[in-house]
Amino acid sequence: MASETGARRPKYQRIADDLKAAIESGEYGPGDRLPGENALATQYDVAGLTARQALKILRIEGLVETKKGAGARVIEFRPIRRHGIQRLARAQWGAGKSIWSADEERPATIGVRVDTLPAPAHIAGMLEVNETDLVCVRSRRFALEDRQVMLATSYLPLDLVEGTAIMRVDTGDGGTYARLAELGHGPAHFREEIRSRLPTAQEAEGLGMPLGRPVIKLCRTAFDADLRAVEVNEMTMDSAAYVLEYAFDA
Repeated sequence: MASETGARRPKYQRIADDLKAAIESGEYGPGDRLPGENALATQYDVAGLTARQALKILRIEGLVETKKGAGARVIEFRPIRRHGIQRLARAQWGAGKSIWSADEERPATIGVRVDTLPAPAHIAGMLEVNETDLVCVRSRRFALEDRQVMLATSYLPLDLVEGTAIMRVDTGDGGTYARLAELGHGPAHFREEIRSRLPTAQEAEGLGMPLGRPVIKLCRTAFDADLRAVEVNEMTMDSAAYVLEYAFDA
């Protein structure tokens, strides 16, 4: 199959590439307005629809935001750098700090809901409970600078956490992991699985992002010292809002 390179690439893609290069070089900085559809159509001698497609690509990739009557502006949002290993260290939550603070100085707005629900089939298998068993479900929506960045749902065995602070909206300093440690089941081992796909309509609406932009799906299982799974946390992240960083010794 021929590669779509050079002159064979669609005109809208070549325009988008030029604009991305201009953003990366600093020609257009955060908050700057890009040329409009008419200006791009004239500059590249293309139809207005072609110029519109080029700007749509930049929006899907999270480089610009568009508002009716205001054109396209380079996004001012600085992506969150998620430190995949350091953030889960006992020294973090064991000292009463939030996991979020290991990644960001900017405070997040977090909406929390706590429910007691039957375990979904795949969660039941991971927690080694029956599908009819009730589990604690902690659902969170994270927003930074008025931008929705992540949806997260944690599942914990009800027989372990019922009647504890983990069932409250505010779990206290150090969060859920600190409370598990107080119960004698502090996380001693983690496993994370990461993949990327296009969002469902519900996910895109929840994150306020276009359907064409991928989400990062991350599933983390926390195990205690006896390797019992004490939490499964399923996260859906706006891929344009995150950089995943993993630093470790050889």
